[in-house]
Amino acid sequence: MGRPRVSIVVLNWNGWEDTIECLESLFQINYPNFDVILVDNASEDDSLEKIRDYCSGHLPVKSSFFNYNSHNKPITVYEYYVTFKKDKRPLKNENLTNKHITLIKNSENRGFPGGNNVGIEFALEFFDPDYILLLNNDTVVDENFLGELIKNGDSNDVGILGPKIYFYDEPQTIWSAGCKISWKLSRGIQIGTNEADKGQYDEIKEVEYVSGSAFLIKTEVIKRIGLMDEEYFLYFEESDWTLRANQEGFKSLYIPTSHIWHKVSRSGGGISNPIGLYYITRNRWIFMRKWAKKSDYWYFIFYQILGALIFPLGLSVYYKNWSLFKVYYKAYYKGVTM
Repeated sequence: MGRPRVSIVVLNWNGWEDTIECLESLFQINYPNFDVILVDNASEDDSLEKIRDYCSGHLPVKSSFFNYNSHNKPITVYEYYVTFKKDKRPLKNENLTNKHITLIKNSENRGFPGGNNVGIEFALEFFDPDYILLLNNDTVVDENFLGELIKNGDSNDVGILGPKIYFYDEPQTIWSAGCKISWKLSRGIQIGTNEADKGQYDEIKEVEYVSGSAFLIKTEVIKRIGLMDEEYFLYFEESDWTLRANQEGFKSLYIPTSHIWHKVSRSGGGISNPIGLYYITRNRWIFMRKWAKKSDYWYFIFYQILGALIFPLGLSVYYKNWSLFKVYYKAYYKGVTM
């Protein structure tokens, strides 16, 4: 029996150093049937040049997670430039080699869901995969990670799978063993975060959602529910996508034998960064209006009103960044009025 085909979509935005480490780990996995679609979200640094140098074999990668393999270079790069005028995307198919990267260059930054959607659409049109894996560029993968995910996806009611994720800087410390939602506070909670791995999360289990940093979804699910909602731009999009899949009867599984390591919040920066704080604050309102029960939604509103002064003030003092104070209220207002 053949191995299911997987299209791996990696999104880059001004992060070539992380990206080439992620790519090198991908090209050393032992799963035989995959392709890599690298979407550049209008980077303003020299990402494209550095990625080309890596693929040609002229830019070795140093990592504590693997030994650089010069023998799998060069990697053929097929490049496409995408503009978004009237949503027309001039992409064309080519006869691809087995060892290649499809590099799609966006003309503007479409955020996490928009950038990944471009890669997903390309995969669906030209590669006909059984699965699509969204993989953060600031991750490093174990050589067995993809095979372990795939072998647990046979059941018809399983639509989404995710690995055990460790902190990159603390390789034995768990960042995520699946995720759950705090509905009253509108927070995504990483199960097991900051715990040393002692085997306490070594059972496969159904979870509310899996982290978007490594999110394996069956193609049939995407065809049923559509692409990610680009209104989110950054944060909450994978939770929303998962809940849409749940509505169609698909489960999400956490697979503990699949391992990756994650440089947490390299791009968005979480609440310590103005960009991350803006979208987390705004998107909470979008998400809760769409999905929360009335009782949870009213508790959320009460909590948001109560914390409207204390939270941004404490955040600004803690991170010694007073721009966070202004950004919080801008996002708060936007979330309430959208």
